[in-house]
Amino acid sequence: MAAKTIFKRIIDKEIAAQIVYEDEHCLAFRDINPQAPIHVLVIPRKEIPSLAHATEDDTVLLGQLLAAVRVIADQMKLANGYRVIINCGPDGGQTVDHLHVHLLGGRRLDWPPG
Repeated sequence: MAAKTIFKRIIDKEIAAQIVYEDEHCLAFRDINPQAPIHVLVIPRKEIPSLAHATEDDTVLLGQLLAAVRVIADQMKLANGYRVIINCGPDGGQTVDHLHVHLLGGRRLDWPPG
């Protein structure tokens, strides 16, 4: 059996996190290595290794993740804008094998991102 990811351990409350939002579909918490004044990770409770592993059955869940991002952005007063990022695979910069959405804001974000 594969070891739990750090995100699964956060979902299971085995590891503390600064949770800013949760519902029956997802959990959101502050990134421990923020790249902007506001940097929140939104993760599905369902274990999906990456966006590439999402199936047609996950379509509704993917929409719920983005809906949660919008709610969190409103709560964090990011009316001037924010960035939403999903890294996929090692070349895409994904470091935890659990699908997650980065919400970044609180300052002007340049392009290209790097």
